[in-house]
Amino acid sequence: MNEAPRTEAFSDTFDCRSVAYGKIGVLLVNLGTPDDTDYWSMRRYLKEFLSDRRVIEVNRLLWWPILNGIVLTTRPSKSGEAYRSIWNEELDESPLRTVTRAQAEKVADTLGHREEIVVDWAMRYGTPSIASGVEALIKQGCEKLLVFPLYPQYAAATTATVNDTVFDKLKTMRWQPALRTVPPYPKDPVYIEALANSITAHLADLDFEPEVILASYHGLPKEYVDKGDPYQCQCMDTSDALREALGPLGDALKTTFQSRFGRAEWLQPYTDKTVEALARDGVKRMVILTPGFAADCVETLEEIDGEAREIFLEHGGEQFSSIPCLNDSDDGIRVLVHLIERELKGWIDE
Repeated sequence: MNEAPRTEAFSDTFDCRSVAYGKIGVLLVNLGTPDDTDYWSMRRYLKEFLSDRRVIEVNRLLWWPILNGIVLTTRPSKSGEAYRSIWNEELDESPLRTVTRAQAEKVADTLGHREEIVVDWAMRYGTPSIASGVEALIKQGCEKLLVFPLYPQYAAATTATVNDTVFDKLKTMRWQPALRTVPPYPKDPVYIEALANSITAHLADLDFEPEVILASYHGLPKEYVDKGDPYQCQCMDTSDALREALGPLGDALKTTFQSRFGRAEWLQPYTDKTVEALARDGVKRMVILTPGFAADCVETLEEIDGEAREIFLEHGGEQFSSIPCLNDSDDGIRVLVHLIERELKGWIDE
């Protein structure tokens, strides 16, 4: 038996029928970016980043004086200089913001035939924030939400802190969307194929054949892995799968870790030390890729294409090239769409 609408019940109360619904939100989330390269913009960004307990697990009583007394006094200027060297002057923003926005737009275009899907993007640190991204999707009628931390390999300091921040936002909401998160994809065949394609296409445009191909991943304190973080194993899984996909070319592939911070031991071998040692040992031709980054950023453009190149050439190397991240390339977008469609099964028609 059908009941008549009870419109009188909504006269002085919240009317759920006035709320948009029926959509599925997809939120791409990358690490973060400062809004500018000046001291105070960098300080604000670094404070948010380095205050995250997932990133810095040191006792707060020890870390706060170091962070606020030393790090946030000296590091903003140095980091600002690094960002200025790779800044997108045309759009007045970091390359990471430029690329992540482009990724979201192209993913949205590719999934455009599915009218129920709404795609947006956010940053874990800086703007646009995860909270604002969740709010924007819900306002557009998203009752279901797929959060995509853009990290192929899982680390508590990357994937987990994105998820934590989404959960924290949802904890403040009376009406929560259904939630899924994209898991890490270190051995996904589509991702590995895209990486292999990027290597072979890049090498085809070079006027030299590399003796060594370095796969440089962002570093992590060794202590975090000792506590159970799977990151190192997943990085090795990616390198192993990529080596197999490259065939004979894979024999030249080596794995290293970059971007260490502080005095603690981090995952080894270190990228900068390896680059220097290989050059000193007589390696003249080298190529580096960064499989753990979905988009080019200060760590790939300044640290690898800048610092690592300089180290190699200063210690006897002669020819050096860095391979761009998958970014918003056709293969890069194919990876993202593949993973999104896989994780939306049951929410969307096949």
